[in-house]
Amino acid sequence: MLKQARRRLRIAQVAPLYESVPPKLYGGTERIVAYLTEELIRRGHDVTLFAAGDSTVAAPIETLHPTALRLSGMAAWGNSLHLPMLSEVFANAHRFDVIHCHLDYWSFPFARMVSTPTVTTLHGRLDIPELLAVYRYYSEAPVVSISDAQRAPLPGLNWVGTIHHGLPPSQLRFAPGPGKYLAFLGRIAPEKRPDLAIEVARRVGIPLKIAAKVDPVDRPYFEAKVRPLLQSQDVEFIGEINEREKSEFLGNAIALLFPIDWPEPFGLVMIEAMACGTPVIARPCGSVPEVIRDGVTGFIASTVEGLAEAVRRISTIARQACRAEFEARFTADMMAANYERLYYRLIDQRRMAARDGYPHPGAIVKEVVGRERDVGGPTRERPDWRQESKNLS
Repeated sequence: MLKQARRRLRIAQVAPLYESVPPKLYGGTERIVAYLTEELIRRGHDVTLFAAGDSTVAAPIETLHPTALRLSGMAAWGNSLHLPMLSEVFANAHRFDVIHCHLDYWSFPFARMVSTPTVTTLHGRLDIPELLAVYRYYSEAPVVSISDAQRAPLPGLNWVGTIHHGLPPSQLRFAPGPGKYLAFLGRIAPEKRPDLAIEVARRVGIPLKIAAKVDPVDRPYFEAKVRPLLQSQDVEFIGEINEREKSEFLGNAIALLFPIDWPEPFGLVMIEAMACGTPVIARPCGSVPEVIRDGVTGFIASTVEGLAEAVRRISTIARQACRAEFEARFTADMMAANYERLYYRLIDQRRMAARDGYPHPGAIVKEVVGRERDVGGPTRERPDWRQESKNLS
């Protein structure tokens, strides 16, 4: 039984408009918002979701756009189309005890104009030098990381917690295995390195199935680097799959290949695989060492040969141990409980600030910005996340 909340909260969840909540196909952030929203409602809170109009999450939905942008061909207009929604959210800030945004830095200027506590979960990569000035200017904004590794480029932000993603335990079925093929699931992009997954599969002589979307920006990479590798009968490109198809796709796999070449903020597909009992074979970038226990829920290796050797040893990983690790660390109710505690803390801090003479966040902003806090950290000399690729054999 879930622990009774301290008191019922009125919570605004603000999701990106690119996908519905939950998404019909690909969409990690929107999927997490759906799970979090429903878990918070189960915990007794009043949650209003601001999202695309075709969202189907079991919560009151307020929207200014009828359909998700990507599948309706309007993703390129996302920056503009999010502005009316944000204006609507913060014009109604008085209706909520806390506002939780999932739109990176887009909510920061709006949050300065209201007294309602606002927190933003950063879902993307932060090693982008061009955005340093934005984060420095809004360095007082409370932000949540989805892994400790995600913070590395910007350690000086106002981090108020790290909260790992979580999935409903019944969302994906456990499969005892042993599996019939290797799997690659997610997005076709240079930083995801599907080409390495194909090379690993060929080295060990095991078929590979690829279930992934191809965004327009990644189409040239797909055509030039990936499509020529799909000619082999041992490599099957399935395309995007929906949530109902994931249990079968991941559950019937020997292992999930996750040979990424970038600072992955979290990697939802890793815990999806673990929920199915499927071990993960990944490269040690970003959050990977934080999510995968090497030798317990999979293997971590840098080179193609190291990844291939991990496949050869995969039978030493107990699939039940993968599922147990998922249930112990990455469930939606654990995620919601962590956010709930954070909401109460932010509300209490705002109340104490008002008592001490800071009734409005804008009263604190000038002081914080004037400090010229160095939120850049290693970004000026950020690590080369492709350095390991030089060792690929």
